[in-house]
Amino acid sequence: MCMDEHHPQHASRHRLNRRGLLVTSAAAALTLNSVSFASADERGTERRDDEETKVVRGTLPTGSPDYVYLPVEVPSGVRELHVAYTYTKTPVPPGTQGNALDIGIFDERGTGLGGKGFRGWSGGARTEFFIRADDATPGYIPGRIKPGTWHIALGPYTVAPEGLPYEVTITLRYGTPGTAPKPKYPPERAKGRGRAWYRGDCHLHSWYSDGRRTPAEIAALARAAGLDFINSSEHNTHAAHAHWADQAGDDLLILLGEEVTTRNGHVVALGTDPGTFIDWRYRARDNRFGHYAREIRRAGGLVVPAHPHATCIGCNWKFGFGEADAVEVWNGPYTPDDEVSLQAWDNTLQSARGGRWTPAMGNSDAHRDPDRVGGPQTVVLADDLTREAILAGIKAGRSYVAESSALSLDFSAAGGKGARAGIGERLAVDADAPVTVRLDVKGAPGCTIRFVTDQGTLFTSPALPESGTGTVEWRTTPAYASYVRAEVRRAAQVPGLPGPLAAFTNPVFLGE
Repeated sequence: MCMDEHHPQHASRHRLNRRGLLVTSAAAALTLNSVSFASADERGTERRDDEETKVVRGTLPTGSPDYVYLPVEVPSGVRELHVAYTYTKTPVPPGTQGNALDIGIFDERGTGLGGKGFRGWSGGARTEFFIRADDATPGYIPGRIKPGTWHIALGPYTVAPEGLPYEVTITLRYGTPGTAPKPKYPPERAKGRGRAWYRGDCHLHSWYSDGRRTPAEIAALARAAGLDFINSSEHNTHAAHAHWADQAGDDLLILLGEEVTTRNGHVVALGTDPGTFIDWRYRARDNRFGHYAREIRRAGGLVVPAHPHATCIGCNWKFGFGEADAVEVWNGPYTPDDEVSLQAWDNTLQSARGGRWTPAMGNSDAHRDPDRVGGPQTVVLADDLTREAILAGIKAGRSYVAESSALSLDFSAAGGKGARAGIGERLAVDADAPVTVRLDVKGAPGCTIRFVTDQGTLFTSPALPESGTGTVEWRTTPAYASYVRAEVRRAAQVPGLPGPLAAFTNPVFLGE
């Protein structure tokens, strides 16, 4: 036991090895020894407003499971729970991953997958958090601290060869709890323009996960970027949902969601019902993703794998695309992994001929300055500026992606007896019928236009003039090209490789 001048601190040490793993179902988890605090009777009636702190120290070995749970026996009469943690970032040789430890918490309702016990997650973005009835650290859910077994969730993201030494400090503050706020959510409708093209950014992070901007700052940047809608997508928490209502308005529709951040890739749960939590504690080998994809859809949302070929640890998408409603192939500033994502997505379009296909979209994934909200943005043809209409447009592939609101496209194919099809549609004409593909573009000075088909790029235009405005037509038949999509590209930066994207469309399919 150690003491400070205010309250006693009890330190315990956990020594772990592989034999200490508790395996439940397909996913491995490790549960530490529980931490207990004094009951109300033990504290005495004269100490109703005091606090008590305990410290747990230990070392996680290499090969630790994805989640380690520290049970905390919480007595009655607690008004606030506060947790702080530290861990040692052991030096490692070049090419070896060092220590990284995430944190979150589940309440007395338990840690069961998809259960109701989730009370917050901050990953590695914070070193401490608190929960009270009337307030909580961003990323955590306010509410009463009810008695029972709570679980602090530690996520050893990477572990150095020497292990991961950690220290968790738990403080309970006793007294009369405050009143839990009633959540207020943004409306599902804004003042639209009827059936029109609406611009949005569906992958954004505020200080409710690992971002540095407030919802108010993000909303202001979204309006400045010419956006009509945005989607809240914090890592592994829905805590931000109740903090967006004041930022919505007739000019900005705010959808609610989550970036479900697993160890085998990230997926944006786009436009779910307010207060929806989607669990993330599984890998592809656990065969659980289909269940949670269906949970997203049951909550009214879309399943959108994010940055599927990103190079960060745990970011590369391993679950396949059978459950995807759309896929984010352009994430933030255009980089080589976006090019890989674009080409991999294009490779799926021919196999979808005559059946279901997966539309593409682009989002900023903005976290902090200088990340640009709306760079890129998905431009959706929707019946109105409502949650239902926007999600329907995205799912149908009636959309294109642009680097900013300064760039706009009009892409279509015409043939037969006056038949015409736009982005995401099918031009149902005979295999040998002449088809004219047309792209009108504004806001793309110096860019080239490419028409991409199932055979590859069959047409590339000269560079557009300084006005950035131009019209390009190309003729083909469904027998020669089963689909056509358009790309607007900047000048090449590497000889022999295409330049960065300025915009691209979903395809128009050709033929019966």
